[in-house]
Amino acid sequence: MSCQPQAAMMQELTAKYPELEVTQQGYLLAPLGILAKLMRDLKENYGFIFLTNLTAADYLEYFELVYDLAVIGKPDMLHVKCKIDRQHPVAPSMVPIWGGAVWQEREVYDLFGITFQGHPDLRRILLEDSWPGHPLRKDYSYEGGRE
Repeated sequence: MSCQPQAAMMQELTAKYPELEVTQQGYLLAPLGILAKLMRDLKENYGFIFLTNLTAADYLEYFELVYDLAVIGKPDMLHVKCKIDRQHPVAPSMVPIWGGAVWQEREVYDLFGITFQGHPDLRRILLEDSWPGHPLRKDYSYEGGRE
């Protein structure tokens, strides 16, 4: 996307969602309360029909979800970030918007312990059900190994 349409889109989005912030890097910072509505809008009205990646980061005080969106057939990418409470790590599932989120949300759940409300099958995807904790949390500690 050239600079002008990107800037115009960002202006339109921040006018529509006043609580939305745009970083110097061009990321959108969305409050949890508008995340699902914003994401549906981005897909249905701005052409971001592909969720290329969903991950999380642990900043000890909070978690941050990072969504990378794309427009198929164009170089357009959009990065949406959302801070969530570390003590109550719950976010809305994006599966109703992008079916491919089903696997990505399971991975974030497994490795960070973030719950996605409305997910159709939220369970571990990489680790055994009996695995203690979530290994990508900064406060995770694991000693020993398997025999």
